Amino acid sequence: MSARRVSLVQQRQHPLREHYRSAPADAWISDGAQTVSACGGDPFHGVVVPANATDAPVQFGIHRAVGGFHDYPNPGDLLCAALAACFDSTLRMIADHHGIRLEYLEVEVTAECDVRGCLMIEGAVPVGFQRMRCGVRLQTKDHVDEDTIKMLLVAAERTCVVMQTLRNGVAFQTQLETSDAATAIAAAARADLRDTL
Repeated sequence: MSARRVSLVQQRQHPLREHYRSAPADAWISDGAQTVSACGGDPFHGVVVPANATDAPVQFGIHRAVGGFHDYPNPGDLLCAALAACFDSTLRMIADHHGIRLEYLEVEVTAECDVRGCLMIEGAVPVGFQRMRCGVRLQTKDHVDEDTIKMLLVAAERTCVVMQTLRNGVAFQTQLETSDAATAIAAAARADLRDTL
């Protein structure tokens, strides 16, 4: 009888789990993104650079419902993309860990917002998305019973960082910096971006 295969997820995560049990402070990570200054130009378009993809700037636009041209992904699309990406990879990691071979997986996220709050037309309308839906289309390579599929979905919902952040909220603060140093940093970032585009 052959031993059960050690999945890629187990190989990568087992040492991390052991390490974080003894050094919990090391489990703190930081993700981020930064826009490239586009002052004086079109306020309905911009560029954002994810922290771990400095060579992959993302152009964004603003939704036509608030005056934009809707010609590039808008911030709401990027939020949906973040949830879809996180939930997709979480499902695949858990499936891999449990030896569930996936034939097909597609995650589709939609978000709905009444923009009257954003445009300050109606004070009773909250600013933000009022509803989000996450649809999953999944097919396994081998027969997997319904309870196992439910376990996979529940475990993914419980451990998907973006989903749990959206469901539970997060402490947030805005910090303003105005200085010549900030202007110099922004100018250097613009120059770097021009070199990469």
